[in-house]
Amino acid sequence: MKTIDLASIEIRELNQQLHDQAVNCTDREWVVKNPKGKHNIACGLDQLISVDIEGHAGYFCAGMNKSANVTIHGNAGQGVAENMMSGNVRVKGDASACAGATSHGGLLVIEGNASARCGISMKGSDIVVKGNVGHMSCFMAQAGTLVVCGDAGDALGDSLYETRIYVKGSVKSLGADCVEKEIRQEHIQELTELLNRAGFDENPTAFKRYGSARELYNFKVDNAY
Repeated sequence: MKTIDLASIEIRELNQQLHDQAVNCTDREWVVKNPKGKHNIACGLDQLISVDIEGHAGYFCAGMNKSANVTIHGNAGQGVAENMMSGNVRVKGDASACAGATSHGGLLVIEGNASARCGISMKGSDIVVKGNVGHMSCFMAQAGTLVVCGDAGDALGDSLYETRIYVKGSVKSLGADCVEKEIRQEHIQELTELLNRAGFDENPTAFKRYGSARELYNFKVDNAY
């Protein structure tokens, strides 16, 4: 296990050491101490390594992640796991706006709450939130799954495509073209698997499913102004 203290070195040096593992992997387990809310920690990883960040992280932590397992033992700032391709990112606390934005794959787990626009424009990842999500979550989301064990704010799923949304609690309002849908056995199975992967003991039958009504897929002249 390799320990890096951000009180002693710069973020750029840490990330360079982590990037070097993609070419010559000498250390599979990393611990980052004293993050103190610094931005861009552990971005652009491209190797099957684990990184434990012992404290709060700033903007874009674990952005562009590929293959790595990153755990933040605290809160995360805006854009955590942004554009993630694969691997796993876990936030032990709360996440700020745009968690998992544009993420193509992998699993993002947030053990606390997520702020506005969680999963905005997601393109194939899975996001599981133990608490609540803020307004405009899954805005223009194209593929993948968002699971919310708490409540959802205004305009959930606004203008979404084929992303599947499961919410256990209340939804303040649905966005344009987002509707509640029947939850069938295959959805219960998918939800059960995601909750198990996230490590959350929740009853999958207590959730409701939301998705696209597909009314915005084609241009309609009556909608033009």
